Amino acid sequence: MKQISFLLIGLFCTIASFAQTEIKIEDIGKHVGDSVKVCAKIYGGIFLERVKDTPTFLNVGGSYPNNPLTIVIWADVRKEFEQKPEEFYKDKAVCIFGKITLYKDKPQIVLYNKNQLVLSPMVGGQ
Repeated sequence: MKQISFLLIGLFCTIASFAQTEIKIEDIGKHVGDSVKVCAKIYGGIFLERVKDTPTFLNVGGSYPNNPLTIVIWADVRKEFEQKPEEFYKDKAVCIFGKITLYKDKPQIVLYNKNQLVLSPMVGGQ
């Protein structure tokens, strides 16, 4: 029963994430607090293995520190990825689904499952 509940919750979250408003990366700052879909290129990332909660940060739409968006992947979600996200997604076009929040006045999207980050065949202007 527990597995079925977990599966249904995951399915609901995945379906809900794909029903979000699509925005352009350059408009990211106008949508803080909104749940969105944004497609852009990953310019790089870093896995901070020795930092509390071992975060992975991916730079979306530009190189750090000029990236308009950061994807945050905590250790529990990182385990869901078959490959290291900071290596696999580098220089690839992706679509990200999630709620935009601010950290030190910079937009970010925290991933709660790997399905929030998908490869995109084409990204306009990127």
